Amino acid sequence: MYSNVNLAEKLVGNIFNIQHFSIGDGPGIRTTVFFKGCNLRCAWCHNPESQSAKTEWMFYKEKCTGCGRCAALTEKDTDFVCFQDARQICGKKYTADEILSEVIKDKSFYENSGGGATFSGGECLLQIEFLTEILKACKENGIHTAVDTAGHVPYETIEKILPYTDLFLYDVKCFDSEKHKQYTGVGNELILENLRRLLNTSVAVWVRIPIIPTVNDTVEEMQNIKLLLDSYGAPETVELLPYHAIGEHKYDALNKKAHTFSVPSEEKMAQLKKVFS
Repeated sequence: MYSNVNLAEKLVGNIFNIQHFSIGDGPGIRTTVFFKGCNLRCAWCHNPESQSAKTEWMFYKEKCTGCGRCAALTEKDTDFVCFQDARQICGKKYTADEILSEVIKDKSFYENSGGGATFSGGECLLQIEFLTEILKACKENGIHTAVDTAGHVPYETIEKILPYTDLFLYDVKCFDSEKHKQYTGVGNELILENLRRLLNTSVAVWVRIPIIPTVNDTVEEMQNIKLLLDSYGAPETVELLPYHAIGEHKYDALNKKAHTFSVPSEEKMAQLKKVFS
């Protein structure tokens, strides 16, 4: 079907969303593929359904009419359809060929906008063999590739995809490792060392910093991060992403408790962005 593509049909990955016409995950119009499973537990996570590597059911009780059709469901009943959309399956197995089929649908939009495909999560690098197959296929079809990662993996994992990745969207959450561990479950030493090594390659890197009030929303924190990045060899772009509460309802659907933070003001965001301007 596709030129010069030799895909491993039996290799499958667990994907929880494929978002077409995305404009916030790299340059141009993009298709963003969200991988299920993450090895961080960020207190502000807006995609809690991404954390477990297993397929899960989400239940939106406000939509339920009590029909009882879903009473005996298990994770294996992936074909079940709730007429009210109250019960939703999260996580579907795809082959690399199936993902490429979705990505290539929008190739004309990529070409006109300078866009491409972005692979996110969760943490897409936890499914490295599957990710590598898709990235190879995208490159063979002339599609720009971006990988969105928190970087908490062995550097050898990152090296596997360097030949097939045009851009890394790389998260930096906190300068202080103890604070990083408090709010994400892990220290930041491996993450920062991987970033240092990545910035010494020829691959483009955009650093993205989520701005979380009471956690990292100070000028001093941004100055420390900027000095660190300057010492590594500054990335192509630094993006500051304000916390939002859009995903909080998903915690209820998963029967989990959400951590809540305030949304940073426009004035605060402007103040912090000046550090990098």
